[in-house]
Order: sequence, then structure tokens, then C-alpha cells
Amino acid sequence: MKKIKDIVLAWHASAKESREIKQISIPVNLHDVARIQALTELYPNLSEQIIIGDLLTAALDEVEACLPYVQGQKVIATDDHGDPIYEDAGLTPKLLDLTRKHMSILKQH
Repeated sequence: MKKIKDIVLAWHASAKESREIKQISIPVNLHDVARIQALTELYPNLSEQIIIGDLLTAALDEVEACLPYVQGQKVIATDDHGDPIYEDAGLTPKLLDLTRKHMSILKQH
């Protein structure tokens, strides 16, 4: 999971990674646009698009991490003490399944 702190460290180190990109258009309030433009001045080797994409990735990772665990019926493993670990019956597995579905559709186009 990418965290904002990790992204800023990567920006500072000018790290580049391979990315699969799809262009989208979204409305952004003026204050956030100003902050994005300020970041591009702080990190002139990064475009607004890269900064926005990295921030969006970190935010989505955080949303996924914040989804509450809901204990299911099925035991999927045991912990170090031999206690059962139950499947997650909450939104996380559903989000992961839907993400895989949409990723498959996007890769077909």
C-alpha cells in the first residue's frame, strides 16, 4: 500500500516507475489546483498528472485499508497460536473482485 509519506519520498528521490495509464478528466476545486501547482514547483521534474495520479493511488489504497473487516463463516487459516482466522465477509473482498473485473475490461480496450 502506498502512503502519502512514501510518495513524497519518491518524489524527492525523483524515482520513476513503469505505469499503465488511462487519461480521465475530473473537476478539481481551485484551492487543490493551487496546491498541485505548488507541488509541481517543489518537484519540477514531475508533471501535474503524475502528482495527481500518485496522490489518487495513495488515497485509494487508504480507502481500501479503512474498509471494515467483517468476520465470515469460513476459516481460511490459523494464526501462530492455532486460533482460526476467518474470511473477510465485508466490502474489501468485494472491492478487490470488482477492481479485478474492471481492470480486465480496461485491458481489453
